[in-house]
Formats: sequence, structure tokens, C-alpha cells
Amino acid sequence: MNTIKLKDLTFKPYISSAEIATAVKNVAARINEDLADKNPLFICVLNGAFVFAADLFREINIPGAEITFIRMKSYIGTQSTGEVQMVSGLYEDISGRTVVIIEDIVDSGFTLLQLKEMLRECNPADIKVATLLFKPESLKCDVTIDYVALDIPPAFIVGYGLDYENMGRNLKDIYTIVQD
Repeated sequence: MNTIKLKDLTFKPYISSAEIATAVKNVAARINEDLADKNPLFICVLNGAFVFAADLFREINIPGAEITFIRMKSYIGTQSTGEVQMVSGLYEDISGRTVVIIEDIVDSGFTLLQLKEMLRECNPADIKVATLLFKPESLKCDVTIDYVALDIPPAFIVGYGLDYENMGRNLKDIYTIVQD
């Protein structure tokens, strides 16, 4: 894998598609075991988590499992704005259901914290969180992440659904910024 250029930034290979696939299968196996007797509703947080959600959901073998999508926004460029906005909401009834939030990445945790608070108002039986990537050193609030595919250090990354100004989502591997 070679470096790539997206707008004004250069990125280098960081996590291969093979490593990602193995991590996704491991998370799915844990969810299949933990929630086998539930009727889970998976909630994919768009835009970044759509690739992870598709791969993860194809590995879920729980009869009756469903998936839906919401859209949250908290980034401009490479920086979090500190403000979380719901751009497109949840229309399914989640009362009494086990909900699994599918995130692409958890860093500060603020988006996840706000989302969990909003979902709790709808009286689900339980709320679980599955994330492709977790930056434990960047966590700034008290949130529980039930299923983590990969822990990474604080770095800006693109690929496998994650973007830099809407570019790079289509990359099969994950890349990180080349520091000057």
C-alpha cells in the first residue's frame, strides 16, 4: 500500500482490510453469543459507520435482527466541533428492545453520550455499543463501549467509511496522516 493524497493532506497505510475483516468477525461472534436470545435493533450512525455496519450485520446470525440508520454530525475537517447534531433521526419504536449502536469510531465519546441519552428517552430494554475503532486516550466522558473491534491511538484516520472532507470513505484499508 502506498501513500495517498486527499485535498491538502497525505495519508499512509495504517490498518489493512484483512485486519479489519478479522476484527469485524470477532465482534460479530461476540454479539451473536451475547444477544442470541434477544431481538436486537442495530442503529448505524451515518455517515462513517455504514461500511462497518454492512460488514458487521452480514456476520450477525440472530433471527429477527434488524438494522436502521441515523445521522449525527460533530466534525468539520479533521477537528471535532464539540457540538453534536442529529441530521436524520430514528423512526422505529425501540421501547423494550435491545438496541446496538454501530459507530465507526469513538474518540471523545460526546456523540455517543448524547445519542445514548436520546435513546434512553424511548425506553429500550438495553443499549449496547459496537465500534470499529476506539481511541481510549481521547475519551473525555463516561460511556461504556460493549464491543470494540480495534483500539487505536489518537490520530486522524480515513478509509473504510471514515472520511476527510467527504473523501476517502471508499478506501478498503484505513490510513493515517503523514506528519511533516
